[in-house]
Amino acid sequence: MTQTMKFPDGFLWGGAVAATQCEGAWNEGGKGETVLDHCTTGDKDHPRLITDVIDPEYSYPTQRGCRQYEKYEEDIRLFAEMGFRTYRLSINWARIYPNGDDEVPNREGIEHYRKLFECCRKYSIEPTVTMTHYDMPWNICVKYGGWANRTVIDLFLNYARTLFSEYKGLVRRWLTFNEINFGTVTYGQIVTSGVLPENRRVVMDDPNASSEERSLRFQALHHELVASALAVKLGHEIDPENQIGCMQCGFTYYPLTSKPEDVLAAQHDMEIWNYYAMDVQCKGKYSYWAKRFWDEHEISIKIKEEDHRILKEGTVDFISFSYYKSDCSAAISDGDYNSGTNFGIPNPYLKSTEWGWAIDPQGLRYLLNEYYARYELPLMIVENGIGAYENKENDDSIHDQHRIDFLREHIVQIKAALKDGVDVIGYTPWSAIDIVSAGTGEMKKRYGFIYVDADDFGNGSYERYRKDSFYWYQRVIASNGEDLD
Repeated sequence: MTQTMKFPDGFLWGGAVAATQCEGAWNEGGKGETVLDHCTTGDKDHPRLITDVIDPEYSYPTQRGCRQYEKYEEDIRLFAEMGFRTYRLSINWARIYPNGDDEVPNREGIEHYRKLFECCRKYSIEPTVTMTHYDMPWNICVKYGGWANRTVIDLFLNYARTLFSEYKGLVRRWLTFNEINFGTVTYGQIVTSGVLPENRRVVMDDPNASSEERSLRFQALHHELVASALAVKLGHEIDPENQIGCMQCGFTYYPLTSKPEDVLAAQHDMEIWNYYAMDVQCKGKYSYWAKRFWDEHEISIKIKEEDHRILKEGTVDFISFSYYKSDCSAAISDGDYNSGTNFGIPNPYLKSTEWGWAIDPQGLRYLLNEYYARYELPLMIVENGIGAYENKENDDSIHDQHRIDFLREHIVQIKAALKDGVDVIGYTPWSAIDIVSAGTGEMKKRYGFIYVDADDFGNGSYERYRKDSFYWYQRVIASNGEDLD
């Protein structure tokens, strides 16, 4: 008789958001400007623009978010009603250090998050906190050139020291950088690296980037990896009970065909998109194939001798990652691979979302097994969800069966991975509540269990309404993953 695997007691069910996408209040409470505060509204067909000054002719959606800065108590009560055991959120760097290089932190910002964390614990919700999630202070971008400047390591470490000290005992599960692999190498050229592109566009990736541009991005990524390692070590010193993890964008790549060349292409994509940064954060060193990759793409980065020791001493306690889709890889005519874009070749066997993202629950099981086999560290899925157009009915109901179906099938695959023997400790779907999309700036691309009455341009009451998925997820958590109907 086949036995089914149950979720372990204490499994961390919850939901996820990012401060820049939910808080709003962009110029309140002593907060400084961030890179996303300078990004205009876009859509799935038009990239967001970056303006050097805030121009009233444009709409800047993350300046509004879903107004959680003022509504956090109401939202946390709703999360508690769903049964959240953890709330994965982020601290906005510019709310603590408005310019990034300030001599003293902004006390109003510090106290805001203290109250938020205390509110979480009041409702028995444990915060899982990302230290920086697309919120680089604008001043660091324009004054220092972002993470390409090694000086920013010290600025981040000062910020980290403040967080670990101020919230000691309130927060014990930390993530250093959001989607560090995806962010810097591709569209995070601006959003996480803080390196301002000349065309001032927020694009998902740039396969035609010059060797100089690629070198700059990978130099920025190296500085982030050093900063992450130093933060891990510091966090353990300040509070030995801290658990500090990395946060990666999870990519599943399949060979498009069984041709050996396509199999090698998929292996190559898995190496670059998944393991390039994760090996450093989990093993404390670059992979043996990194030099081959640098040479092939004419990437030149400066690594100090002391960096090797820092990376080795600052490995993470667990792995967290996002998972939304899978793609296929194939060799091209000259024997090279189709790398250079995180959107590979569509899989002909899979359906896609309204935004063209392949729906592949089994790809999550595959990735969980791949990560655990490689690192043998606890795994936490901190983003997983489906963006969709949704409308509130006249009776204030929101019917999102598509979300229920999507999450159900992914949870089934998590259970299968648990049965495989993978150590999965938590699941926080994206997103806990409707928020602004980081990639496109849309509010109408809805991910949440809770509907927010607002459009792309800030029109609406911003009132909260429970979707059908709210009640479904409530039953899932109450049954510890057993009731998925």
